[in-house]
Amino acid sequence: MHVPVSPNLSRRRVLITGASAGIGAAIARAFAAEGSHLELGARRMAKLEELGERLRQEYGIEVNCRRMDVRDRSQVEAWVEDLAQEGRIPDILVNNAGLSRDLLPIHEGRPDGWDEMIDTNVKGLLYMTRAILPYMVTRDSGHVIHIGSTAGDTVYPGGNVYNATKFAVKALTEGMNLDLVGTRIRVSSVDPGLVETEFSQVRFRGDEERARKVYQGYTPLSSEDVAEVVRYVAAAPPHVNLVRTVVYPTDQRNPYVLHRREEGEE
Repeated sequence: MHVPVSPNLSRRRVLITGASAGIGAAIARAFAAEGSHLELGARRMAKLEELGERLRQEYGIEVNCRRMDVRDRSQVEAWVEDLAQEGRIPDILVNNAGLSRDLLPIHEGRPDGWDEMIDTNVKGLLYMTRAILPYMVTRDSGHVIHIGSTAGDTVYPGGNVYNATKFAVKALTEGMNLDLVGTRIRVSSVDPGLVETEFSQVRFRGDEERARKVYQGYTPLSSEDVAEVVRYVAAAPPHVNLVRTVVYPTDQRNPYVLHRREEGEE
């Protein structure tokens, strides 16, 4: 039987975007284990509802699922309006939805992929935060947690626009904190290095062989590793704001320095 690590998270309401798989689903499981109630949004409704049902049964919590594309501002605003009317504005907002497309030099880049990344990673984060934050300001409590990336620290070849979106998340985390000084609202980001999820399959547009090679020869972070850091950040005492938490796998020391073992090497 799971014993919650932080009683402070029990019965809190947590909204997570991009929650149907990967890091988002792992974050949902981590908060469910703490007894938090969940508002889950994603585009893949069948996967989302399957996750929600499992969490309800296992933890006895309230889980509400919503088909949601954060790129669509009208969808975001309608969701938050419904939450407000039903008294379910979250205590914690986790802006997890994000993606990368391609790994191409800028002069070969695909503008449709640029639009996806900017609209999801930056504008989607802004739409969600803008819709939720006024309610947090009114009650003078709340926590906004962005899932950033170490790609927001160091640009790498072919990363150009994806790097730019994650640099934007870093800047927005800092800017939001400045705007909210004098309130009890915290804004944090959790910025992982290499994590084995669907990320590379999405980046390489379904090329599973190429995606698999990204994670060969070393031990990457898991979705659960990142979720545990998010839980830790959210559970910090109210007077503590972990503004930016960077987490790498031990085999990686910055975006360029990665130890890959030869086959058979331990």
